Amino acid sequence: MTSTTHSVPAPEVWLPLPAEDIDGLPEGLTYHFWDGAEDFPADPADCAYYVVPYMKGPPIAVRPLPEMRRVQVVQTLSAGIDHVEPGLGRLPAGVRVCNAKGVHEASTAELALALTLASLRGFPGFVHGQDEEEWRSGFYPALADKSVLIVGYGSIGSAIEDRLAPFECARVARVARSARTTARGPVHTLDDLPALLPEADVVILSTPLNPSTQGLAGADFLAAMRDGALLVNVARGPVVDTGALLSELESGRLRAALDVTDPEPLPSGHPLWHAPNVLITPHVGGSTSAFLPRAQRLIAGQLTRFAAGQPLENVVCTTG
Repeated sequence: MTSTTHSVPAPEVWLPLPAEDIDGLPEGLTYHFWDGAEDFPADPADCAYYVVPYMKGPPIAVRPLPEMRRVQVVQTLSAGIDHVEPGLGRLPAGVRVCNAKGVHEASTAELALALTLASLRGFPGFVHGQDEEEWRSGFYPALADKSVLIVGYGSIGSAIEDRLAPFECARVARVARSARTTARGPVHTLDDLPALLPEADVVILSTPLNPSTQGLAGADFLAAMRDGALLVNVARGPVVDTGALLSELESGRLRAALDVTDPEPLPSGHPLWHAPNVLITPHVGGSTSAFLPRAQRLIAGQLTRFAAGQPLENVVCTTG
């Protein structure tokens, strides 16, 4: 009798970075490079681990998902998973969806602080003054002695507070989905916002986008902020009601510094571009030189755990 052995195909992994550019990838997996090109690098039905292309938008992120009938893991390289959620219902049950916790904290927290400081200290006016060769001296608000409210106290919110620590803020308050105590003080729930908002000079949004946070900073939220307060959004554009914010900006009551907008990209001619007291950056919270080494470490670490059959990190949800 002749015995026949059948080799088991190596699990296939789709990467948005060339495999040769990532140190520490485990052996025993087959790697394909796909960063959103029109043609797929292999049959999506054979993909076991899908690392979603970064900053390519929901249409590209979800395009292969309906055909990924054997996928076990969907890994984003963003802090949120909202761009892949529209496609998760087409996946089989039991697929683990992981985010990029640990990749964007440094960059996003840096930008939150930069937006806060630039807006308070009047940098947009100074840039316009330089263009016009005008010396716009005077007194401007400082971050020192201000009360700051961080809405969304996960890993990014905590990193923002780390960077606020040397700036002599009068107070930092924290809000998250659930109440808890940290070494720096209590974390409140969203239900506490009506009491916390009137006490804050600066409100920084760093929440994920989900049904409980979509439109969170609406008319009532903004009306509860004190006169002259600054709203900083490094979360997602739809966390803020754009129409309500425009009303507050145009009245001169509030200021805003926004890395994200709704709609996004902000189209030419949109009134938010020229609203008073607003500073806008084009969603660059995570796209810095800090991204690539952290993303590479995350991918290598997750795939090493996957190949070894160990629990993955950053599992946000499981389908089905």
